[in-house]
Amino acid sequence: MDNQQGNNRVGNQQSKIFVNNMMESAIRIGLLFMLIVWTYDIIRPFVIPVLWGAIIAVALMPLTQKLEKAFKGRRGLAATALAIIGVALLVVPFVLVSGSIFDGVSRTIEVLQSGDVKIPGPTQRVADIPVIGDKLYEIWALFSTNLEKAVQHFLPEIKTAVGTIASVIGSSLATLMMFIISLAIAAGFMSHAEKISEAVSTVAVRVVGKNGEQWTTLTAATIRSVLLGVVGVAFIQSMLIGSAMFVFDVPAAGLITLGVLILGIAQLPALIVVLPVIFYVFSTQDTTPATIFTIWVLIAGVSDNFLKPLLMGRGVDVPMPVILIGAIGGMLSAGIIGLFLGAVVLAIWYELFVAWLKVDKEQGAKQELTIEGDTSEPKFEAVANEVK
Repeated sequence: MDNQQGNNRVGNQQSKIFVNNMMESAIRIGLLFMLIVWTYDIIRPFVIPVLWGAIIAVALMPLTQKLEKAFKGRRGLAATALAIIGVALLVVPFVLVSGSIFDGVSRTIEVLQSGDVKIPGPTQRVADIPVIGDKLYEIWALFSTNLEKAVQHFLPEIKTAVGTIASVIGSSLATLMMFIISLAIAAGFMSHAEKISEAVSTVAVRVVGKNGEQWTTLTAATIRSVLLGVVGVAFIQSMLIGSAMFVFDVPAAGLITLGVLILGIAQLPALIVVLPVIFYVFSTQDTTPATIFTIWVLIAGVSDNFLKPLLMGRGVDVPMPVILIGAIGGMLSAGIIGLFLGAVVLAIWYELFVAWLKVDKEQGAKQELTIEGDTSEPKFEAVANEVK
């Protein structure tokens, strides 16, 4: 009886100790969770600029090292010069595109207020377009002969289009400022590249293990490949097509250029936007300028086929769906800058996942060789070297 009571007391005491330990652990975990949430709320506005700045720094680091020699070893000056060039490359197209959009909206408002709206009617060439020609001719003719009725008929679609345009214009300036801040952060990262690279490698080894350093090499190679081979190609292609739009005075040239840029990053053909514009130019301009315009934009539209092999590193072959999902998902979650960021981040995860699968397969091969008496070790470095 005494033994049973003693056992009960010991059991009760152990239960109390267990409950106390559980309560203490729950309180500690709760406090740690609150600290993490508060910390994230504080740094959240800076996450995207810092992440994008780090990606830009990794992509431009080889160019910075070349400029460093020209500036006699002054890396800070080389990084600053690259950042200033990047800002100029962003601001000039932004001013042209936004100016085009603003002029188009202002001109439309003036024409509507004056009441003197004259839309030229479609030609027979429009009706001859396969599949959509008849319907397009009918809609165009309605707008040219009875604008008020056409506006009333398509009012919901017009409101949706105007709302979308206003949203894009409203976020453009904020996106430009975000890019400028990211370039400034990238310049700081490039100026202290060795220390930052060493710290990142140390953290990677601590988190991932012995292969952490090779994983950072693989990540850097993927960033350079995707940023230059996807984002860079899309930017060049949009500038080539956009210049044709401005030279031939195509309406809404700025919006068309932006659309080509978005399609290029999403890995969709620019001809989706270009072909309707070609039909419009042939319907409104003489044959000679329309032919020159067509040749110009068609060459620019397929320029990605020979630009990508030049700018995208060998060994990194990210599937189009990965880039497409990353670009669209990034744009939905973080705006226009997410269009660039999402494609790069998802490509990094894809490449790391593929490398992890290869390592797992190599480890299986190693175990088989060990059983047969061969102690040779498969090297992870070969996986990372494939994308250098």
